[in-house]
Amino acid sequence: MSDAPEVKPPVVTPVRVVIALCLVAPFVAMLWVGSYAKIDPTFIGIPFFYWYQMLWVLISTALTMLAYKLWQRDQRARGTQGGGAAQ
Repeated sequence: MSDAPEVKPPVVTPVRVVIALCLVAPFVAMLWVGSYAKIDPTFIGIPFFYWYQMLWVLISTALTMLAYKLWQRDQRARGTQGGGAAQ
């Protein structure tokens, strides 16, 4: 056993910032109602208000999947840095 202090990886990393942005972006987009509270432009007869929200369902799904995959990769990397020990 070594007397060297254990070095822990930083809590805030660029990957974790990207994860947070992926999870926060849909909330910001939906809470900023003034940006999409209009009828035009219509898409196949559907007012902008509705198709914009439905588009964000798909975008949110993709961003959440991306955040999850990044989180898994980050957790695996942290596990190998700690000598393979579970944290």
